[in-house]
Amino acid sequence: MTHYDKTNHNDAAHYARLLQILGAADVPITIESSFDFIRIASQGIDAQAILNFQDYFGFTRDRTAGMLQVSEPTVYRWVRAEKKLDKRISMQVLELVNLLLYGIEVIGNKEHFTQWLELPNMALGGMEPVQLLELPGGIEKVRQLLGRIEHGVFS
Repeated sequence: MTHYDKTNHNDAAHYARLLQILGAADVPITIESSFDFIRIASQGIDAQAILNFQDYFGFTRDRTAGMLQVSEPTVYRWVRAEKKLDKRISMQVLELVNLLLYGIEVIGNKEHFTQWLELPNMALGGMEPVQLLELPGGIEKVRQLLGRIEHGVFS
């Protein structure tokens, strides 16, 4: 389980924002820490949360499906069927939004952060951070880079 590295951040506000992005109706549970993700993922979140997350960050359907490591038609079917997502996908959505909110906090605002996601980064071997989000273990790599940026350690 990854964690949200906080030094001066407001946990309650961060997790309230996460729920707002995903849609409180689609994730009807209070979140006090990232450990709550396990409980939430076990129950499954509504597939609509994927579209809520996609719309908030302005990702294409293809990009969103890639980050979840599924096909675009699969996401469409899940949403259309009003499906509860399985544990793996629920956890992936929660951790992605958690990371993306952390990125906004580190970089300063949503627009600059979404631009940063699309820029090749030498610390990532020249890859764009968003490309890593589509790979197993990529969320943690991007989180580590953001942690270094937050603490002024540039590599």
